[in-house]
Amino acid sequence: MKKKECPSCAMEIDQSERTCPVCGYEFSEISTSYKWIAVLLVLLFLFFLLF
Repeated sequence: MKKKECPSCAMEIDQSERTCPVCGYEFSEISTSYKWIAVLLVLLFLFFLLF
């Protein structure tokens, strides 16, 4: 299984966990739609900046 490190306590936990079982740190997750919107806005900005 894939692991990720908790930024609060440095424990290795499963990638699917949303909360660290040791310290209770809650991982935030950005939805993919927000990522695509951000990419499109950057591309539009670059397009208008260059032309």
